[in-house]
Amino acid sequence: MSAKSTGKHVLLQGAGWILVIVGLAAMILPGPGLLALFAGMAMLATQYEWADRRLAPVKKAALRGAEDSVRTWLRILLSVFGVCLLIGLGIYWGISAAAPSWWPVGDKWWLYGGWGTGATLIGSGVIAGAMVVYSYLHFRGTDEDDHPE
Repeated sequence: MSAKSTGKHVLLQGAGWILVIVGLAAMILPGPGLLALFAGMAMLATQYEWADRRLAPVKKAALRGAEDSVRTWLRILLSVFGVCLLIGLGIYWGISAAAPSWWPVGDKWWLYGGWGTGATLIGSGVIAGAMVVYSYLHFRGTDEDDHPE
């Protein structure tokens, strides 16, 4: 195996495992868990037969979730609100606003993390927004929910 091939192999495996871990965490925490899990499994499927065998059900569940997320206008509006909230919180966190008077511990612990944490929130909001747009463009169809009779 050449150095270039080995590097590609290691990069694919590393990215795949990171996405699988993030996807599993996001199934409990807020985030697009199934989509991240699917992306990670798709990367690992290029390297491992076991991942390839398990890819189809994860893909089916991820695409069903993406389709359900844009089924109604209320869901779309709530998703867009969530995206704006994440980005807004990231900006607020980044500028490190002063600790409020009700904050029970030292001021240095208010919004601990600065732009590192703020940028992560902003990045999450951008990724979530991209997923909403993708889901809307690919899965938003004409169904009974859109056209009540």
